[in-house]
Amino acid sequence: MSFPDTPTTWRKSSRSQSGATCVELHRTMGEVRDSKNPNGPTINANMAALVRLIHVGEFN
Repeated sequence: MSFPDTPTTWRKSSRSQSGATCVELHRTMGEVRDSKNPNGPTINANMAALVRLIHVGEFN
């Protein structure tokens, strides 16, 4: 199944600053990409596990 790549498909952190290192999460496909290189490679992620790690402060 394929989903169109629309601006609402990818979500950037609300803490992201212009020009800062940041990643974006794909809402439906479980992918992560570099927000500065939107046409670059993506990695697949277990989103539930990633969110749990973020909530416990693993990436602070």
